[in-house]
Amino acid sequence: MMKKKSVPASKPFLILFLCQIISALDVPLDSKLLEELSQPPTITHQSPKDYIVDPRENIVIQCEAKGKPPPSFSWTRNGTHFDIDKDEQVTMKPNSGTLVINIMNGGKAEAYEGVYQCTARNERGAAISNNIVIRPSRSPLWTKEKLEPNQVREGDSLVLHCRPPVGLPPPIIFWMDNAFQRLPQSERVSQGLNGDLYFSNVQPEDTREDYICYARFNHTQTIQQKQPISVKVFSMDSLNDTIAANLSDTDIYGAKPVTERQPVLLTPTGSTSTKVELRGNVLLLECIAAGLPTPVIRWIKEGGELPANRTFFENFKKTLKIIDVSEADSGNYKCIARNTLGSVHHVISVTVKAAPYWITAPRNLVLSPGEDGTLICRANGNPKPSISWLANGVPIAIAPEDPSRKVDGDTIIFSHVQERSSAVYQCNASNEYGYLLANAFVNVLAEPPRILTPANKLYQVIADSPALLDCAYFGSPKPEIEWFKGVKGSILRGNEYVFHDNGTLEIPVAQKDSSGTYTCVARNELGKIQNEVHLEIKDPTMIIKQPEYKVVQRYGQVSFECIIKHDSTLLPTVIWLKDNHELPDDERFLVGKDNLTIMNVTDKDDGTYTCIVNTTLDSVSASAVLTVVAAPPTPAIIYARPNPPFDLELTGQLERSIELSWIPGDENNSPITHFIIEYEDGLHEPGVWHYQTEVPGTQTTVQLKLSPYVNYSFRVIAVNQIGRSQPSEPSEQYLTKSASPDENPANVQGIGSEPDNLVITWESLKGFQSNGPGLQYKVSWRQKDVDDEWTSVIVANVSKYIVSGTPTFVPYEIKVQALNDLGYAPEPSEVIGHSGEDLPMVAPGNVQVHVINSTLAKVHWDPVPLKTVRGHLQGYKVYYWKVQSLSRRSRRHVEKKILTFRGNKTFGMLPGLEPYSSYKLNVRVVNGKGEGPASPDKVFKTPEGVPSSPSFLKITNPTLDSLTLEWGSPTHPNGVLTSYILKFQPINNTHELGPLVEIRIPANESSLILKNLNYSTRYKFYFNAQTSVGSGSQITEEAVTIMDEADILRPAVGAGKVQPLYPRIRNVTTAAAETYANISWEYEGPEHANFYVEYGVAGSKEDWKKEIVNGSRSFFVLKGLTPGTTYKVRVGAEGLSGFRSSEDVFETGPAMASRQVDIATQGWFIGLMCAVALLILILLIVCFIRRNKGGKYPVKEKEDAHADPEIQPMKEDDGTFGEYSDAEDHKPLKKGSRTPSDRTVKKEDSDDSLVDYGEGVNGQFNEDGSFIGQYSGKKEKEPAEGNESSEAPSPVNAMNSFV
Repeated sequence: MMKKKSVPASKPFLILFLCQIISALDVPLDSKLLEELSQPPTITHQSPKDYIVDPRENIVIQCEAKGKPPPSFSWTRNGTHFDIDKDEQVTMKPNSGTLVINIMNGGKAEAYEGVYQCTARNERGAAISNNIVIRPSRSPLWTKEKLEPNQVREGDSLVLHCRPPVGLPPPIIFWMDNAFQRLPQSERVSQGLNGDLYFSNVQPEDTREDYICYARFNHTQTIQQKQPISVKVFSMDSLNDTIAANLSDTDIYGAKPVTERQPVLLTPTGSTSTKVELRGNVLLLECIAAGLPTPVIRWIKEGGELPANRTFFENFKKTLKIIDVSEADSGNYKCIARNTLGSVHHVISVTVKAAPYWITAPRNLVLSPGEDGTLICRANGNPKPSISWLANGVPIAIAPEDPSRKVDGDTIIFSHVQERSSAVYQCNASNEYGYLLANAFVNVLAEPPRILTPANKLYQVIADSPALLDCAYFGSPKPEIEWFKGVKGSILRGNEYVFHDNGTLEIPVAQKDSSGTYTCVARNELGKIQNEVHLEIKDPTMIIKQPEYKVVQRYGQVSFECIIKHDSTLLPTVIWLKDNHELPDDERFLVGKDNLTIMNVTDKDDGTYTCIVNTTLDSVSASAVLTVVAAPPTPAIIYARPNPPFDLELTGQLERSIELSWIPGDENNSPITHFIIEYEDGLHEPGVWHYQTEVPGTQTTVQLKLSPYVNYSFRVIAVNQIGRSQPSEPSEQYLTKSASPDENPANVQGIGSEPDNLVITWESLKGFQSNGPGLQYKVSWRQKDVDDEWTSVIVANVSKYIVSGTPTFVPYEIKVQALNDLGYAPEPSEVIGHSGEDLPMVAPGNVQVHVINSTLAKVHWDPVPLKTVRGHLQGYKVYYWKVQSLSRRSRRHVEKKILTFRGNKTFGMLPGLEPYSSYKLNVRVVNGKGEGPASPDKVFKTPEGVPSSPSFLKITNPTLDSLTLEWGSPTHPNGVLTSYILKFQPINNTHELGPLVEIRIPANESSLILKNLNYSTRYKFYFNAQTSVGSGSQITEEAVTIMDEADILRPAVGAGKVQPLYPRIRNVTTAAAETYANISWEYEGPEHANFYVEYGVAGSKEDWKKEIVNGSRSFFVLKGLTPGTTYKVRVGAEGLSGFRSSEDVFETGPAMASRQVDIATQGWFIGLMCAVALLILILLIVCFIRRNKGGKYPVKEKEDAHADPEIQPMKEDDGTFGEYSDAEDHKPLKKGSRTPSDRTVKKEDSDDSLVDYGEGVNGQFNEDGSFIGQYSGKKEKEPAEGNESSEAPSPVNAMNSFV
């Protein structure tokens, strides 16, 4: 007996790859390739399964297919061959299988009714279409019938039947009158799904003689009309008049008045009905009721909620519409018709069946000779569909045998296929509601590799960005892809490259040295081919001068800078945006090469301005905000919150409603937008006010809905744009009557706290929701999917109940119903809960580890059976820890790491591993209770990596021609060290580098003496370690050989390296002013030296004064010097004993009359200001006297013409003292800024900056070290709003004007 062959585990990956190949073949990436490859037929277009045609037009039955060679077509009709050559009315389109049946030239559409099927065939197989059922549309006339007038009493119900003729497809029904106007419909009058017109109750205005039902047949574009129906409604008044005319005065007469009636269902009839709908269709349920007043319809689903986002109500809520229904929508749907006299309901039991639908449709296979593969066809439905296979349109049981093929239910397994195995297979899944037919071919090809990417393609990438080099390929068997750099370069490997399955080479971070030519090689057993592409790396585009935040006065001018740097081979374009939109089409906006200028700024220019720089490869942007300010506004009208309403009054008291009215308070110059009504429940929550509703500010009465068993009082709050008023005084109290609860508790949940219990919780009703005294809850539960009765208990007003003795983690149906002394709330909806969870029982099995590289591994495991989880599956935890380093063979403290993978995942990545190390891991399943048992520990090892840098490099024992180097091994060798690499080169006095020398040192060495060096020469050393994988990061140091043996400086105790020779400070220069001096120097020696400056009066025996320099700067400012004095100065470095510069001598400038006099303290200035104040006072008195006499004095004009400089705003930008800030200017003024706008010294710049202090003895400094500006010069001030341009002089300007 032959043994049954098993499918290797690697085959699913091969099948997945081959499916991806055929997906590529379906897309014409390379037309030449597709023209050369043989391919079985594929149906690309066909007519629908149920094809209703217009009997007046030609019938076109679509059938299009592709294949290589092009397929031929044939048809069957009603299961037998359809010979189109024998019917002159039927033709087939050229190069197509589409049939055209000529009806317009004498053919009869009815003669061609039937079931058609198309077959497309070539030498590699045959594909078939669906069964296409052809039926001509029908629009029959209405049957003649005698319609009696409808005479109805006012308030009664009425149904006008339409009964349209049966058409194909069914017609669309609508009601109109003789004037072709649609009859109005409402909650009282509406059209049913069957086309009938329903009146819940008739009114006198329903009387008319032209109720006409129309049927529209869309396929034939015809409308059929039913005979008009007459309706006459007799009102009670007309009946009483008729009776009175026929009876004597002594007779007792009078028809009964219109009586209100409880709801009665007109459709559907009875209390229950059933409805079957198919999955994916639209479910329509209808309830139309009679009654007076007109009933209102409400829909609920028993034991569940109506599906959100798929539920719609139509026809005034008489029709429930659920789109895209599924099996979960099965259940009982209840419609409730209610008016003030009562209610009636009807339950519709809905069953959702399903025509077959795909779970896994068969997919085309491209195989090489000798390969294996599978076709899988899986479908679902209700009832479960049956699966049958065909080969080239013939049932597979009678098709020619193929030894490579084996059918196993919904799967066909292929083993060791040959080219003759090519065929088209059909899978048919069918049940009583329909069928699915899918074609999938098996194409056995033997093709050498082909590269589809164009040769010598150029890729351009920005530096430090990913580079993707394409190598699209095809071949059968699947070719192997390799990449090389350069014409004779070695194969590319390593972590710096990523190789994608589609052949693409990815360089995650492309650098300048990544540029060059790359070669892609594709090979399989039938051949080899290669292709070259080129990569260029460009410099990134940068904005080196970004726009900055600006504040500008209205009608001023502002400019934003945007200076860029870009690759010289790229052409940038600069775009300016305002608030992320294009700049306004306004000539005030001037866009320059590297700036944006806005002239005559207005308030609408306020916003965010963005500079965007685009090239063909990248884009950068920068933004800045412009704030437009104005002069202080004139005093505005005072706006305030409204005053509280008053005179609250309650009227129209009913059980569930009441009317509240009030009188509004003063609006305070801002209209009232709305009123907020709040209530207090004095019975349950005295002193606590709740939101009730709100009404527009034009409304002063409101009808309020009330709840039973609440002692109400109300208050009103008015709201305007400024805010809310104080609450009004409370209204009088109103106590409503008790009633049974209207609602049940919300947020009902069932979650076990222990493995053998179920904790049922809910949100308790609030006091006013109880509707009466004695609030309790009826808690009910039963195990789901088990035929158990409900278990119920009644509990006090609590929010939790615990059910004990339950099985572990099983579903329960739960409901909680409220009740009080007056009765029960409506039947509550059911929720699903679960009893308590327990720890998982088993550990994941088949744990496998795949090491990807030296720092990353991938772990796989089999999922545990859900029944063993015993709770909600939350995911899996992977515990892993390093056992030892393979390079040191020393164990250390185990530090376990944990990674959690949410959901039902079966794999995960372990990052951050240490190279060349041994690890262990295990996997555990997690539920809401905790973790299950651990899987057996799995051991895996990481490969070698590159080492870290050596732990240290010391250079000692300098001589005339040698240096001694000592180093420590890398902290993380990450493998077996093979050697050390030492590179060094000399550095001359201008910091230029000499030739580079490289030395390879054995890995077991820790020191080296370098000989034959040049004397008194500085060398730079580069040192790194190597493993078999490559070189690690390097460490650098510098050292100097000595000029003379006597010049060796003794190193400090414990020093790691020799101090450099000849540290010195030279070229000490000074630039002196009256009381300040700028000291600068040049330094040669060790980096990070801390300097200090010593100075004193020349010729004096006083001790030197010492000032510490901030950081390692080579300049410093001495302050507080005496004018006209000679000083000595020298510079030293901390930590270098006795190491100072030579002394330098300078002289401060002679004392000069200060140009900046504080005139506010001068006696003459104070006297002058007093005189001015007295003069103004006299002018005001004279003005007052003249005004009382009827005279006029233009004080305002005079004040505008001669503005007092003391009360003008003095702005920083005007070059004056910043003592006053505009009320609308939110940018703080810089303290003490006195610099003219053309030579601004920024606040954030250092006080020690040479730019700030200048050079030379003639420089003049003020007390903070900045230059004294020429304050007497005038600067034009921007015109103030509404006034002519004027200058606001500083006190110095005022002084100069008197001179």
